[in-house]
Amino acid sequence: MKKIEKLVIKGMTRRFGDAIALHNFTLEIAGGQFITLLGPSGCGKSTALNCLAGLLELTEGEILLNGAPVQHLPAEKRGFGMVFQNYALFPHLTAQRNISYGLEIRRVPRAEREQRVRKALNMVHLQDFGKRYPTQMSGGQQQRLAIARTIVLEPSLLLLDEPLSNLDANLRNEMRIEIKRLHTELGLTTVYVTHDQSEAMSLSDKVVVMRQGRIEQIGTPQEIYNRPQSLFVARFMGYLNQFPGTVIGRDGEYWLIQTASGVQFTASSTAAESTNWQTGQRVLACIRPDETLADPLPAENHVQGHVRLVEYVGRAYEILVQLADERGTQLLVHSAHAPEIGTPLTFGVQPDRLLLFPDDEMTTGHTSEEQDLVDVAAMRVER
Repeated sequence: MKKIEKLVIKGMTRRFGDAIALHNFTLEIAGGQFITLLGPSGCGKSTALNCLAGLLELTEGEILLNGAPVQHLPAEKRGFGMVFQNYALFPHLTAQRNISYGLEIRRVPRAEREQRVRKALNMVHLQDFGKRYPTQMSGGQQQRLAIARTIVLEPSLLLLDEPLSNLDANLRNEMRIEIKRLHTELGLTTVYVTHDQSEAMSLSDKVVVMRQGRIEQIGTPQEIYNRPQSLFVARFMGYLNQFPGTVIGRDGEYWLIQTASGVQFTASSTAAESTNWQTGQRVLACIRPDETLADPLPAENHVQGHVRLVEYVGRAYEILVQLADERGTQLLVHSAHAPEIGTPLTFGVQPDRLLLFPDDEMTTGHTSEEQDLVDVAAMRVER
């Protein structure tokens, strides 16, 4: 296996007729990094992966592997390994033969082939399942088998396309740990596609958030989670609560925001460090429901509304609260205790967790169909 020192993708574009599925995708990957392409369905992340793998030709752009262009090479000549969403196992072959098949095609000597198959089975904890057929294995075992079949070929780059989407919640958690363990143990450079934020946050060195065929933001999991650079990324990462308001000034390190109902908020300048807000500018102040708290009550930014719905979500109660403003704003609030429906509820938010975005992003940020996908994905973060 030839190790990757650097993989550079420049202006990778893919068109299908007049439709642009991927536009000017540019990314630099260091050897050994775990990169996740994250976004809702239809955002272009699988197209990017298939272009990288050589399964789709580029319309424009180039891919440089250790400085050498590889975009002209067919998939089998790139030395990359692909794990598909549907596993793509041979049902008529045992686990051992599934893993061995690629080595047989490459005419690897039998003794070496058997040794590498045993090692691959051990690495994915399937050493006792070598003689079983895929139909005799669980979903998690089939997924590990698909990974073993790929890593036995010692690829320079491991590509995984939504590998856990067909598994239940418990198996997803188990396989997420296994994928991270294998990545660390083998030092593989990995590109992983998912729409699940928790997978991206826990696995990645770097996250690439995509939207409508373009890169929306690149950063570490902490940067994407704590400092989303657009309203789209914020909502996708679970910042579902929005307070439309107006900038009325600045007090030291805080911006002063007044909502339509007359409530004033303070937002830390670090939450919008790249923007110089102007007095009178309309903004959206956004925060995650699990950081919008009634109990324990934060010391600042208090708001009162009426309880419309209460739902127990495991570690807390999630409460739908309606504010007394002309828009009838509804927010999700977390509390350690369940209030009565219809009663008033006071809650608060920490200034340094309140993110500010231009109010015009609310209408120009994304389509209604995309909004539905983002909201569903964001709710997954909450749960």
